Amino acid sequence: MHGQFVWYELTTPDVDAAKRFYSRVTGWGTQRFDDDYDMWTSGGRPIGGLMHLGDEMRQQGVPPNWLPYVESDDVDATAAKAASLGGRVVYGPEDIPGGGGRFVVLQDPQGAMFGALKPGTPGGAWDGTPVVGRFSWHELMTTDYVKAFEFYRDLFGWEKTGEMDMGGGQNYFMYGKGDTAYGGMFNRFGDMESMNPFWLVYVHVKDVGTAVTAATKAGAMVHRPQMDIPGGSIAILGDPQGAGFALHHVSAPAAAAKPSATKSAATTAKKTAKVAKKAVKKAVKAVKKAAKKAATRVKSVAKKAAKSPPRAKSKAKAKKQARPAARKPNAKKATRATAKRGKKAARKR
Repeated sequence: MHGQFVWYELTTPDVDAAKRFYSRVTGWGTQRFDDDYDMWTSGGRPIGGLMHLGDEMRQQGVPPNWLPYVESDDVDATAAKAASLGGRVVYGPEDIPGGGGRFVVLQDPQGAMFGALKPGTPGGAWDGTPVVGRFSWHELMTTDYVKAFEFYRDLFGWEKTGEMDMGGGQNYFMYGKGDTAYGGMFNRFGDMESMNPFWLVYVHVKDVGTAVTAATKAGAMVHRPQMDIPGGSIAILGDPQGAGFALHHVSAPAAAAKPSATKSAATTAKKTAKVAKKAVKKAVKAVKKAAKKAATRVKSVAKKAAKSPPRAKSKAKAKKQARPAARKPNAKKATRATAKRGKKAARKR
């Protein structure tokens, strides 16, 4: 559906190592697409892509990174509207060969990179329901979350679902559709002021503690140790190759209260609400602080993430051209190589 996150792509210097790592931590499988591209699968269904970060890209300063794509009903209209709202069209729009859909790579007015995709086969986007093995939260660190939200609201129809005053002029803004939250936004601060805006994606796992243990044993770096929040738990890490990502799990809902317990529950709820509010503030502050560490690994993504959209070029051309620079003259050519394959991959879903 228009406005839902639909595809996620990891660019990494060691594809085989990344496969082993994420399989242990998230339980994902992989499917071979071609010699240069693999797809992440959850329950046998493709949810994202995986490609190699070559020497040329690394020399240009591109770090290992994750790049999210949002579903669009009309990619051309989305691209035109993004430009009219102050965003930038980095590459496309372009069709995906074989009826795989259509895509475009964009940059928001504050500088964060993302993609818009209309899959050839609809129905694979995330609707906000927590599902183990899928991404469950999408967090934007930006320079002006109010303006950023207005941009995405007009582009994808996102709505405000909540906002938390963190004190000191810092707020954590939550967005989604209806009562379903897709993620949060906050302004960079302190030592993060010089960092480029970027998206941090959270993977929903069965148990964050277990996943963190598996991740650290496999060589991951912990940027934000596990922290319980109202309704669940989170942790922010960097994979062994340096790409930042986060983990999330949702606690099992409490059993429905019996009628005789309603009054007692109401009293307890008031106390719980106060505690929960403090817990949320503490958690968000910790996440924002941890984002500084995670951002160090991905701070170049905002300018150069266009080097890593899904690719669909021939194997030979993909190897040659999949090293774009988001702000350089050859960005369009290279991004084409990067972008096409993942969109072809999307049609296999």
